[in-house]
Amino acid sequence: MGLPITLPIAGFPVRVATQQELATFLLTSLRNRQKMSVFFANTNFIVQCRNLLDRMRDRSVAIVNDGIGMDLAAAMVHGRRFKENLNGTDFTPFLFRTASTPLRVYMIGGRPEVLARASEFVHQRLCQRVVGVCDGYDGLKNTPDLVAHINQAKPDVVLVALGNPVQERWILDHRDALDAGLLMGVGALFDFWAGDKPRAPKLVQKLHLEWLYRLALEPRRLMRRYTLDILVFFSHCYRYRGFSGPAVQRSNTF
Repeated sequence: MGLPITLPIAGFPVRVATQQELATFLLTSLRNRQKMSVFFANTNFIVQCRNLLDRMRDRSVAIVNDGIGMDLAAAMVHGRRFKENLNGTDFTPFLFRTASTPLRVYMIGGRPEVLARASEFVHQRLCQRVVGVCDGYDGLKNTPDLVAHINQAKPDVVLVALGNPVQERWILDHRDALDAGLLMGVGALFDFWAGDKPRAPKLVQKLHLEWLYRLALEPRRLMRRYTLDILVFFSHCYRYRGFSGPAVQRSNTF
């Protein structure tokens, strides 16, 4: 069973799927004890994770599209768009709702107070079992045996919210030693769950302008991401426009 096609974006093999297709694929992989790492690729991901590209060309890694920039790149390079926008903020709760039984979740990242509220949200609102947490500050620095601690908790899913490219590197460095079946890099998700950062209004999301909403809230932090880095992103797309790569694959099964 596999996702049926990948579209190379700037050399990254990005899977083409709907939310339902991706959730079904990941939950089936969990049941079959097949490890998967999921990365939500937006324009910032493509720029910041360039040095990790070779390590991501693996069948156990699923890179999916996040944001209007990826859709524009697909249209520009391949003459087609992705089926749906797959961002971690919307997809992760969808995955939990799709699972037939509550999943065991371990959460890594965020400030301690944010992580505490986010884990409570996962437990109370999303009805999943939070089996462990580690904040992205002192917790991450002062827990040298974190992998052993995670394995002892026996999670199904490990959510890593450390930002690009730190979360992707952490997952790639530790995925073989971890027993969890699913690892996901989820960026600012814990901030949203904790109520520390607001989501854009639904209309803004439907218009694919959530990036503009976030830029208005955090101009100093995000200005480079949505100006200079956008130019770098499209330059990479142009440079690698003819690249297919070894990870591009088709399958008649799902």
